[in-house]
Amino acid sequence: MHDRLMTLAEELAAEGERPAPPCPDPVNAAMIRNWTQALGDRSPLWDEVAPPAMIQVWSMPGLAEKAATAADRVLARLDEGGFTGVVATNCEQTYDRYVRHGERLRQTVRFGGVTGPKTTALGEGYFVTWYQSWYSGDERVAEMLFRVLKFAPRGGGASRRHPLRPAIGPDTRFFWDGVDAGELRVQRCAECGELRHPPGPMCPRCHATKRDHVVASGRGTVHSYVVHHHPPVPGLEPPFVVALVELDEGVRMVGNVLGCPPEDVHVGMRVELVFQKMDDELTLPQWRPAGGGEARDTAADTNAAADTDADTNAAAGTDTAAVAQPGGDGAESPPGGLPALRVELTPTFVISTALATRDFTPVHHDTALARAQGSKEIFLNILTTMGLVQRYVLERVPGAALGGIAVRLGVPAYAGDTLTVTGRAVDDRTIEVRGAVSLGDHVVATVRLKESS
Repeated sequence: MHDRLMTLAEELAAEGERPAPPCPDPVNAAMIRNWTQALGDRSPLWDEVAPPAMIQVWSMPGLAEKAATAADRVLARLDEGGFTGVVATNCEQTYDRYVRHGERLRQTVRFGGVTGPKTTALGEGYFVTWYQSWYSGDERVAEMLFRVLKFAPRGGGASRRHPLRPAIGPDTRFFWDGVDAGELRVQRCAECGELRHPPGPMCPRCHATKRDHVVASGRGTVHSYVVHHHPPVPGLEPPFVVALVELDEGVRMVGNVLGCPPEDVHVGMRVELVFQKMDDELTLPQWRPAGGGEARDTAADTNAAADTDADTNAAAGTDTAAVAQPGGDGAESPPGGLPALRVELTPTFVISTALATRDFTPVHHDTALARAQGSKEIFLNILTTMGLVQRYVLERVPGAALGGIAVRLGVPAYAGDTLTVTGRAVDDRTIEVRGAVSLGDHVVATVRLKESS
């Protein structure tokens, strides 16, 4: 199967950009209103133009029979080979300009390639990449890179349990409760304010036993590190980097460095927090190069959700949560960052946003089917996640115009959970956004701004 798959992928990549099925409807106010109401986006901008993150919605087939594209041929070949699970890992959209009401768009598809087989946290699989472009007449208005992992589910969706577990006691429970809440907590002496890690029962400075904690920014510098080759560590594939990271708050913490080859890690390297889901119950705080960058495929899927067997539309959709009011969500802002947005992921929100994005994949609205396919609940589709990233940035940076959004998906955002979105301005044209749920990071995004037109 592998050789035939790679031959097909090479043939399709050589074809270049090809016409795809036409967008079924012109850009129209009714679909925009459904989309914005479902996501809680109240911006007056959309009275004349469409939200840029909505670009894929115009070409979604909905319940109509879908004409096969080059990417669909590869995905079907993988289904035949037993790689029936699918989860989106990356999406990068570039907006040449906002599209106006009444424009009729056409789309093209260019096949990118296949890499694999890769051993991932979900099972052995292949990463499939393709590109879609949208045109108004002969003018390109947007382009999208989309990447999914097609994997062979393990054990019919049975629960996986990582063999190594942390010892949790009275002194450390606050730390692991913080991890479950998507926070990196550092113990603080309640008398003198000294920070300390690892946590302990007594302050080493003033010997007081009263303690509380602060939430760290999640950024630091590699103080030292080792590349582990041997002996084998259950649940981990060598080589991997174990680093001692000095947090910006002054304490040091040990964790693995994900998302870059071991040879690229160095003393003094800036890193940022990422939560790695090890099994259905255990999440670990780890590190990756600061500023995101292109994570290795193996790193992308270690943060992926519990097994989800869905069709290709599941990779193209995102079910989300109940709508929060702009500026009135009660979430705290991170130090030096933009105000946070808290979104309650009610079943109504997850279902309504999936339908508003024309994503009718059952795992986004049918709980019984979602559970039968290895998921614990219905979950957000990626179109909704893109829309929430857009909403967050435009609400917090008034007057901004989007030039592009690049997201990496992590754990699923299940109905019944809460999505907390935070962000910070890297410079006057770049915003980093993170959306966390109880399982860890659901999405990490980089948003590019351009001058308002």
